[in-house]
Amino acid sequence: MIVPVLTSVFVRDLCLFGYHGVLPEETRIGQRFVVDIEIRADLSGAIAGDDYEQAVCYGTLCDIASDIVTGPPLQLIETVAGRIAETVLAKLERVEWVRVEVRKPSAPVPYAVSGTAVSVEQARVHEVAFSLGSNLGEREAVLAAAVDRLSLVDGLEIADVSSLYNSAPWGGVEQPAFVNICATGRTTLEPHALLRVCKAIEADLGRVPGVRWGARAVDIDILYYGAREIRDRVLTLPHVCLFERAFVLEPLAEIDPDHVIGGRRVRDALAVLPRSPGDVTRRAPDGTGRWGIKEPEPA
Repeated sequence: MIVPVLTSVFVRDLCLFGYHGVLPEETRIGQRFVVDIEIRADLSGAIAGDDYEQAVCYGTLCDIASDIVTGPPLQLIETVAGRIAETVLAKLERVEWVRVEVRKPSAPVPYAVSGTAVSVEQARVHEVAFSLGSNLGEREAVLAAAVDRLSLVDGLEIADVSSLYNSAPWGGVEQPAFVNICATGRTTLEPHALLRVCKAIEADLGRVPGVRWGARAVDIDILYYGAREIRDRVLTLPHVCLFERAFVLEPLAEIDPDHVIGGRRVRDALAVLPRSPGDVTRRAPDGTGRWGIKEPEPA
């Protein structure tokens, strides 16, 4: 597997005039600001095809910075740099990461300095969803631990987690029933890096290699990663079986029913999915904790 390398593109020492600052003189008289921008983007298509349309234009980066620096006054150059970075990510979909430095050569400080500056880094945030299942051991506790481990990963934020669902085995292998959940969130991790995180958590929580679609301590599948489509030896996004599995669509529809994946809304896909009686059942509230684990009695 070869993951496309992100290409860095730079704009350095872009000199612009603006009216930003805390002091009244700064917003009245104005001063020079010097901007550096670095972006990282998947430009493999531009490189392979020598295709300008798939590249990131230096002039566009300069235009974005100019619009903000020469625009309405702001008190902080931190805000100036942040807005440049936000606009780069908003306007240029190929950009995955951006760093903006704004320098203030004539900052009004009572010291001999060559200039002052701030630097802001921002990464593109992608919506992501996971399907988690277990049919060995303390299933609810394992699922709870898996979600907690995902929540601790740098660059990943879990936003919502579904109820627990009992589900019949899928795939034709004789085995115990599963407990399944879905979780949604946001990430700045690259898809294959996110897959490595999932596999490491599975191993740490007791999953061992076995029969495909067989019994397992825990299974963590990435369902989608923004609108990205990936097909290689180890990862297919959106998940290749997403629209065939009630144990995925039921919990996903609970927490994200209107999400559109590959042109299909989750609730609509669930509505037309062929079902069998008792294939997936949402657990009713029973006085236990959110994972079906008994809460300790009050002291």
